[in-house]
Amino acid sequence: MIKFGTDGWRGVIADNFTFDNVRIVSQAIAEYLYKQGKGNKKVVIGYDRRFLSAEFAKTVALVLAANKIKAVLSNSAVPTPAVSLHALHGKYDLGVMITASHNGAEFNGLKIKTKDGAAADKTITDKVESLLYKTKPKTISEEAAKAKKFLEIKDLTFLYVDFLKKFVNLNKIRKLKLNILVDVMYGAGDNFIEHVLGKCNIKVNYLHNEFNPSFGGFHPEPIEENLIEMEKRMKSGNYDLGVVLDGDADRIATFDSYGNYVNAQVILPLLSIHMAKNRNEQGGIGKTVVGSNIIDDVAMSLGVACYETPVGFKYISSLFKEKLISIGGEEAGGIGFNGYIPERDGSAAALLLLEMMAIEKKSYGKLLDGLYKSYGRWFYSRTAIPVKSLKKSVNDLKLPTSLFGKKIERINKLDGIKLITKDNWLMFRQSGTEPIVRVYAESKSKQEADRLLSLGKKMIYDL
Repeated sequence: MIKFGTDGWRGVIADNFTFDNVRIVSQAIAEYLYKQGKGNKKVVIGYDRRFLSAEFAKTVALVLAANKIKAVLSNSAVPTPAVSLHALHGKYDLGVMITASHNGAEFNGLKIKTKDGAAADKTITDKVESLLYKTKPKTISEEAAKAKKFLEIKDLTFLYVDFLKKFVNLNKIRKLKLNILVDVMYGAGDNFIEHVLGKCNIKVNYLHNEFNPSFGGFHPEPIEENLIEMEKRMKSGNYDLGVVLDGDADRIATFDSYGNYVNAQVILPLLSIHMAKNRNEQGGIGKTVVGSNIIDDVAMSLGVACYETPVGFKYISSLFKEKLISIGGEEAGGIGFNGYIPERDGSAAALLLLEMMAIEKKSYGKLLDGLYKSYGRWFYSRTAIPVKSLKKSVNDLKLPTSLFGKKIERINKLDGIKLITKDNWLMFRQSGTEPIVRVYAESKSKQEADRLLSLGKKMIYDL
């Protein structure tokens, strides 16, 4: 079954993510474009380092070309934001990215990007889904597509690198003397950060920057349990900052110089301060319903609005398009910025951290200490439970009236079920991209956050 979830269509390679199904989706995309009106249509197509991603991307391109839609195909693996940037600045009708983002090696997927560089929302994906199987997929050979000028193979990296060079203050950043370690998790992040920095005093070292479609046996997701080797290197090496990018390089996690893992729940509020204080951005902050409470606290102290959305960066994208926010992010590591594309970008987030360090003249650890001193610490945990192990829906949960003696003051059902007390919360949500139920918890103590997560797991297993 072909079904678009929170961020695109994903499936197991050779099971339902097959060349035939990719052709079916590509034909539906062509039909969708036909219905948008007359005129020559063109689509930019990129892909990550997953197994057969390049071949799947070419399959998309040839179906579109056969439908007389100009297909511009990347000549190498690129980050998802590179495709989004081209969709916007190249005046494409759509962008298509072949990736399963942070999912395991057995998965691949397809993301649709709009002409303004954002993730396609449900309105668009529903229309594409409604056109599946309506028309037999057309196809054409690569040679014929090129001869008819409906296929172009292009380097998508130049625009991406050039834009990022202008987006951040390189004059400030290049004065830093740092030794950083970047773990690209065998993904498409490659050495783009280094390309943007150019000649400077920052030495960039890499981990897992080679082609390995098995991802070393881990999911290319920048969560702590997947980063054991990175943590060891950060603790044993002389590094000032550690940066981790996911499989398609649109998400980020970090490590400080002591090897402490720092996730996007901390990076987002820290960069929110930077955007307001050092880049004079006046807009609000966007976060998803599973975002940390510290984000609300930072927004309040900055005197800006904090907008809460369902899970999925496409909802954050809408806030950018409505010009309501300067920065927005999701708990999984995706962060976006005003003045860029209405999309997330892990490399851009890393470069802005370097910019903040340069302007504030502080180490990453000092910036974190300042954040914690001003707003306190919140400890965040999450886990995933396979759907197959559940007999009932999350909506059938028997909800308590308190969490460890703390009265539940509010229940948020914006996207799942979130139980909120004065100083902690517990949430349950079925993933839109994977066959799992996620359980989230946050508290002002790590011990209590872990206890909340254990309670949440028990509640799920008792269904």
